[in-house]
Amino acid sequence: MTPENAMSAVLIGWYATWIIAARWANRTQKHPGSLRELPYFFLESTGLSILLFYPLVMMLQPYVPPVLQVWFQRFWQLPVNAGWVAVGVAGAGLLFCWWARIHLGKLWSGFITRKEGHRIVDSGPYAVVRHPIYTGALTAALAAAAIRGTPLALAGLALLTVAYQMKTRLEEKFLSEELGAEAYAAYRRRVPRLVPFARPGEA
Repeated sequence: MTPENAMSAVLIGWYATWIIAARWANRTQKHPGSLRELPYFFLESTGLSILLFYPLVMMLQPYVPPVLQVWFQRFWQLPVNAGWVAVGVAGAGLLFCWWARIHLGKLWSGFITRKEGHRIVDSGPYAVVRHPIYTGALTAALAAAAIRGTPLALAGLALLTVAYQMKTRLEEKFLSEELGAEAYAAYRRRVPRLVPFARPGEA
């Protein structure tokens, strides 16, 4: 198995188990509204689709017009050992996602919601960053883009990055309103947003 094939297997395996576990959540009591969530949802879905189904998308290359072929051309080719390092980084990022999801328990949701019994979770991975699932997913996306080295893969990473920037801001505004502005502000002052060990607040 090549590192690129292993990367695809790791990403698809994570996503399959993630979907299967989607039923393990409390009942939703409130969310910001579909119109407010649509922009980040579109970008997130598109970015994830590119990264998860990259081999299938690449199979379309022979049928793509010449003007679009640049999206499929490699900027670089990682050495095999570096490729396996990238696979390991992606795996670590996705394990971080799972640690956060298990720690969050039935409060988890794929969308921005307030669940039954919702509270500010600030322990475990949530003491490292305020959005560890997004941090782990972006780590895996960065590793996947590095091993693939095409504009298409980099576009998937860019879309996911923008989506999570938008999603975290909307999510924090919503949770601050629902769970208490002072309590959430205190959490923001203690813990960085997405980058571990960065300056708390917007980092």
